[in-house]
Amino acid sequence: GGSDKSNNGHRYDSIPFANGMISASMSCQLIHYTHEEHDKFFELCKSFDFIIVRCNPGQIKADGGDQQKFDDGMREMRKLGKQVWPSPDVMEKMGAKDALCKVADMNIGLPDTLAYYTEEEFGAGFKKTMAFQPRVIKQNRGSSGEGIWIIKLKEGNYCASFGERCCEDGEKLMLMEANDNHEEEHTVAEFIEFCVNGRNDKSGDWTSKGVGKYLEGGKEAGGQLVDQRFCPRIVEGELRYNQVGDALVGIIHKKPKEGGISAVGGTGSIYTYYGPDEAKFKNLTEGFLKKDLPLVMPALGLPEEPVPLWWTTDFILSSPEGTPAEEEKWIVGEFNCSCVGISRCLAAYCKDDTPNACYDDITAEDKAEADKYGKLMGEKALGIMSK
Repeated sequence: GGSDKSNNGHRYDSIPFANGMISASMSCQLIHYTHEEHDKFFELCKSFDFIIVRCNPGQIKADGGDQQKFDDGMREMRKLGKQVWPSPDVMEKMGAKDALCKVADMNIGLPDTLAYYTEEEFGAGFKKTMAFQPRVIKQNRGSSGEGIWIIKLKEGNYCASFGERCCEDGEKLMLMEANDNHEEEHTVAEFIEFCVNGRNDKSGDWTSKGVGKYLEGGKEAGGQLVDQRFCPRIVEGELRYNQVGDALVGIIHKKPKEGGISAVGGTGSIYTYYGPDEAKFKNLTEGFLKKDLPLVMPALGLPEEPVPLWWTTDFILSSPEGTPAEEEKWIVGEFNCSCVGISRCLAAYCKDDTPNACYDDITAEDKAEADKYGKLMGEKALGIMSK
């Protein structure tokens, strides 16, 4: 299922993955999962030493299958000693917004990062943090910035110290949603109502494309909100670190269009690409790779799992203007290991205007770069499997 395919029916970036494993002297086969042949698929998986999953969450359900059944099948593979990249638990815990709370005390975190799982927690906590300083409230389930709100008090009447006061229900908020940078004005009570119960008479009129109800289903079903300090220098852009295992392979600086805050694709943001050794980000790179990265998986409750094979980390600059580069503090905005694409292969992505796109449509330069990533993935995978 899914539209992220080449004309051969496989994902547009599967070939570099497969060739990377083969170049490391391993056998690699591409196999389709179809929910009608679930048992047959997992019986076949038992023949392999490890499995690389290249299926976006939601595609199996959209195709008529059961994502939970697929995930449970992969968990059974882990119990049999088969490595799965990424395993359902890694994808869930790294992708969950409350991962930011679990790294809050690291160099890449902010200590005033909170997670809410109930209406009572959210109401009390948000009124206290919002009274102190501008905030970013992030839902757990959304994608492409939906349900990520940058929020300021309309009157700007922040208290001098945390806990000095709490917001009243009627105080006005100025909100901007990260998916499209649109702005709305609501009271504290209306925002809380929308986040908990969605659109109704109490939450007022919303122009957001989302439906709210971010806590629906409770913690077990992924219902949660994360409350993080707003870093005003987000307007200067964020950094995306592309990683193969514990190795950094590239950095993307994503700058929002003028007047915007979010650099989500499709919002007019500007992307600048850097190599992994870029000097201006040396402080962040060395601190993250050498100090914090070894602590990330244990902090997320995954001490036995290696870091993902192909994943990204987004960073936001939290230091005030004028901070020397060597002293800048960058904090994690998001981890992503959920079927991250290799952008160099996008020419092989079938769309309405390119229904027959294939691997041969990728330029020689982009193929070489994608193959470099694949080769490193093969080396990292073999290293982990050989331990």
